[in-house]
Amino acid sequence: MVRLPRPSQNTRQDAHWTFLSNHAHVLVCLARDPRMRLRDAAGRVGVTERAVQKIVADLERAGVLTRSREGRRNRYDIHTDAPLRHPVEGQRTVRDLLAALLAADELAALERPSPPAEAANL
Repeated sequence: MVRLPRPSQNTRQDAHWTFLSNHAHVLVCLARDPRMRLRDAAGRVGVTERAVQKIVADLERAGVLTRSREGRRNRYDIHTDAPLRHPVEGQRTVRDLLAALLAADELAALERPSPPAEAANL
């Protein structure tokens, strides 16, 4: 009997593509943990740290996120009202995308103002 993989499993021939871009993957990582090190995001996404640095720079230039320094780490604040960039989804926002990918409490955390830097270090 030949066993076929379940549709949700990646097979060798289709493992080279995903429904979301690396930009979306990095955005989701930073939305879940705004203080995540880029090295850790790279490991989760499966790309180099340098690739994540370029993606973060792209997202920053596009107004999707803002990087700020907190002690020895960066904090990444997501601008959920930023529009998506492709004409197909141009009427949608970053919030719409993240609403489909994050748990409700994770999305709600993005909507709250950031705590002051000294409170974040406690």
